[in-house]
Amino acid sequence: MIQVLPKFRMTLLTFAAVGLLALADGAITGVALAADAKPTWQREWEKVLEGAKKEGQVAIYISGYEEILLAERRAEKYLADVISAGGVTTYQQLFPAKVFDSIKPALLLPEITDTSKWYQGKHHYADPENQYIITYVATATYGSVSYNSKLINPKDFKSYWDLVAPKWKGKIISRDIRVAGTGSGNARLFYYLPDVGPSFIKKLYGEMDVTLFRDYRQGTDWLAVGKAAICFFCEADVSKQQGLPVDTFGPGVFKEGAGLVTQFGTLGLINRAPHPNAARVFINWLLSRKGQMTLQKIMLPTENPIDSLRIDIPKDDVPILQRRFDGVKYLDTSRPEWQEMKPILDVMNEALRAAGKN
Repeated sequence: MIQVLPKFRMTLLTFAAVGLLALADGAITGVALAADAKPTWQREWEKVLEGAKKEGQVAIYISGYEEILLAERRAEKYLADVISAGGVTTYQQLFPAKVFDSIKPALLLPEITDTSKWYQGKHHYADPENQYIITYVATATYGSVSYNSKLINPKDFKSYWDLVAPKWKGKIISRDIRVAGTGSGNARLFYYLPDVGPSFIKKLYGEMDVTLFRDYRQGTDWLAVGKAAICFFCEADVSKQQGLPVDTFGPGVFKEGAGLVTQFGTLGLINRAPHPNAARVFINWLLSRKGQMTLQKIMLPTENPIDSLRIDIPKDDVPILQRRFDGVKYLDTSRPEWQEMKPILDVMNEALRAAGKN
């Protein structure tokens, strides 16, 4: 289960409500044409809008509600219409339970079906069949490696391997990714990134005398006071804003490349939905240009800013550490076959045992 902060849940639910109301008011209706001159998509869209008005509501589930959804269905209660959640939730937990209808036929608006408006000129999916779980977020991550700016000159680092140079032995801390929380996506990045891989994880946890922490504040505090020079998977943004001597390596530093994470940004259309037309209205709102611009703006002040997979919307407000840049090699760490953390944690545990740690 992916942990989602209550504030984050409310933000997404508020966004969902705004989107549905906007559509109900006719924010996305298409150009008025004579019935016989209307393209197929518009005739279908108008039928969906009319059906949605009659249904009058839509039930949107988010991360944290997957167990509720599955329990409801076991009791033959079909209450959910749409789910927006992380890939682990939608692919690993819900997809095997066969809760989804294909979402492709629900994509009706030309601004959505036009793949030139999307990153890499295509729609991205989290399921192997490329039709059930569409991805709409690909936020950049650059390893989530922070440093004490009094002890580190970032210009000295060109490769991830520079982080495990002998001079840094005993001066590195890491959040313990064996417990739920941040760091899993970046651990997958290190594990699957060419020229980095399992040997990097093995050296980091087996040879560098790394100190593990689980309390987020403790890790950042240790970094700020100089107890460590480098921190893997710290959350240093707030401390930096407070004037403490911490910073995070950003785009273009490490030659091996960077990663992409979906965060909560996958979307599925639930089968046997009680409000199928309203569900389609919401899906088209969420994936529209206006919907994705609104989402980026709403998420900006939260702990989880995003970079939409739409490329026809402004990106200037996306923070640098979360923004995709041209010229950077990105590895999509949200690929379905990479979601299982066990291979990575096995390497980590083996290295810690070899180092006499646990």
